[in-house]
Order: sequence, then C-alpha cells, then structure tokens
Amino acid sequence: MNDAQPAPGQPLRPNEIALLRASRDLLNPLADEMAVYFYAILFQRHPEVRQLFPANLDVQRSRLLQGVLRMIDLADDPASLAPFCRRLGRDHRKFEVLRHHYPAVGAALLDTLARFADEAWTPRLADVWTRAYELVAQLMVEAAEDDAAINPAVWHARIVDHRLRGPDIAEVTVLPDTAYPFVAGQYASVETPWEPRLWRHYSPANAPREDGTLTFHVKAVRDGRVSRPLVHRARIGDPLRLGAAQGEMVLDPRMERDLVCVAGGTGLAPIQALVEQAIQGGSRRFMDVFVGARTADELYGFEDLLRLAQRNHWLSVRAAVSHEDIPGLTGTLPEVLGKFGPFYRHDAFVSGPAGMVTSVAQVLLDLGVPAQRLRHDPFDSPVLEAAEAAATASAPRLLDRIPRQQVRA
Repeated sequence: MNDAQPAPGQPLRPNEIALLRASRDLLNPLADEMAVYFYAILFQRHPEVRQLFPANLDVQRSRLLQGVLRMIDLADDPASLAPFCRRLGRDHRKFEVLRHHYPAVGAALLDTLARFADEAWTPRLADVWTRAYELVAQLMVEAAEDDAAINPAVWHARIVDHRLRGPDIAEVTVLPDTAYPFVAGQYASVETPWEPRLWRHYSPANAPREDGTLTFHVKAVRDGRVSRPLVHRARIGDPLRLGAAQGEMVLDPRMERDLVCVAGGTGLAPIQALVEQAIQGGSRRFMDVFVGARTADELYGFEDLLRLAQRNHWLSVRAAVSHEDIPGLTGTLPEVLGKFGPFYRHDAFVSGPAGMVTSVAQVLLDLGVPAQRLRHDPFDSPVLEAAEAAATASAPRLLDRIPRQQVRA
C-alpha cells in the first residue's frame, strides 16, 4: 500500500522529492549542453513553436531548464510552489504559449533529461519527473486561462516622450492602449519592434498616474539589443509591448515602520516610484533615500528627489558618488550607507546592479535590518528569481544566490 502512486496533480512525497533533487544535482553541471539539445529536438519535432522564441536564443536558451531545475527547490513547499507556477503561467501568455504546447515541451524535456542522466535515468525517476512536470504544467495552464478571462496577454503602447538624462541613459514615457494595472515598485517586461520576442524588464519610475502613462529609465548597456535601441533609436510614436506587471518590492500600507531606500544607477526608477506612492498615500513615515552613481553626470534624477524632500519633511535624500570628488558624500553606496543607521526599525528597499545590491544588502543586515524586511530588485528572469527568493530560508543563503548579472539589457 505504501508503494501506491499519488493521484495525478497531488504533491510529490518526500522520498520522490529527494530523488528529484539528487538527479538535479547530477544534471546541473550539464545545464548548458542540455539546453542546446532540448531546443534542438523541440524545434525539430515541432517547428511551429520556433516562432514563439526570439531569433537569437543566447539569453533564452538556458532559462527554461533553469526554471525547471529551480522549481525543485519548492517541490516540498506547495504553498510557495503553486503561486510561483501561477505567476510563471500568467507571464508565459506574452509568449503566446497555449495549453497544447505543454505536452510538446514536456516530452522534449523528459527526453533531454533521460539522455544526459544516462544510466541514472530509471523508470522510477522517469515517473517522478513526469508527474512533477504535469503538476507544474497544470498549475501554469490554469493560471494562464484564468488570467485570460480578465486581462490581455500584452498591452500595446506607444512612446509619448523620450529624453536623454545622462550618458547612455534615457527617460522613456509610454502610453498603453488600455489601462495598465501596476503598483509602485513593480516591474514590467518590455518588447521593442527592433527585437521581436526579446523581452527585458524595467520598473516604472512613477506611481500610477491619472493619464495612464508610465516612465522607464533605460541605460544603454554594451551589446544591449533592447536597451541600446530604446536609448539611441527610439522616437516619439514608436510602438512597444508590455507584459503584465510583477514584483513584490512594494509598500505595505498596513506597516508603519520607517523606510530606508537605496538606489544605484537606473535602479532609481522603482525607488522614485515608491517615493511618489508614499506622497500620494499621505505617508508620514520617515523615509531615508540614498542614491549612488560613479560620476555626477550619471547622478540623474537626484534634483527631482531633492525638490520632493523640500516639500515633505519626512523625506531625506542623500547622494553618493564613487569616482569623482564633488561636494557631498564621496564613496560607494555601501561605504556611504555604513556611516548611517542603525536601521533595525526600518523596512529596506534596494534596487540597482546585482553587485551593488549584494553589497548594500549585507551593510543593511549589519545595520540591523531583519532579513525578512529587506526587499530588492530581482535579477536574471524575475519570475524565476521569485522561486529562489521563496525557497530562501536565511539571509546568508540569499546573499550567496544573488550576485548574478542583472538582465536590464
């Protein structure tokens, strides 16, 4: 009786989860090769699905397998696995993924796992992987179909304003064709006409506005196939497409703790949005904002925050410049931040390049911010990062996981 298989859609048992994780650890070093093989057989068997992916698969190639492998971390936590899979299912609507695509992907995935696991691929392991994939696919499909009843798959928008704000930095304001629901601090996925089906994530630099516009801060990174055209090629009237808003780096109106917010580079966008939201909501919580850049020219938007601080006594704004001597605070954000505090009574929000977030997070922990009250921008593919954040049980483990290149290209 103990060997009876769980009913379809039921969570896996502990011994089955252990088997999955053991195989994951075995296959992790082969992830890049597995990704190449997976897409090769998927496109060979189902050439019609090739059009769902960008022409250049360099970034996309590893994400699906990374996502599947990361889900295993949540396999024994149904309360976290289900919301994660539902977010992933809703997000995949922008790729035009439909119910009938999931069996094709599952078959290619299982054949890939079998090939690279080699002798370790037993009938029992195959059965466990099959049921795990079916559970995830079921949750994703149901979430996508539920979302389709109330939201579009994408929002069509046009650029209504485009301004250069510094070296290789543009402020791009767009107007969606229908109301775009989001909360200050969240991020949107953006697709340009110059790189179809290649999506990048940007945070609106504003709280929701009456006119429905959103403003993104975009830095043209080297070889950025989305960011460089947005900064140097885009013009007023150009079309864009937006995926649904995501992210948990938002203000909780029920909380009354003071706030410390740290922004590096274009990470200023969500922090600026949070400041606007606090003002609109009539907040009286004290809010310390630290903004960092390499040079004064890159310190765009700081004067705007200073003007807001002059009109709101609870808002304090400081700048840190690391590679130029100017009046004010000189040094990196972690160095400058370390001179203040303690912040053990604060909620903390951090946004910017991955290395900066890692360093700043450690400083904030040292200054007393509890790990559960420290929120930061996601890296890589945000919905996949959400799985890691949910699976993280301690601050040291979180900091070990986040120093990857942030994808804002």
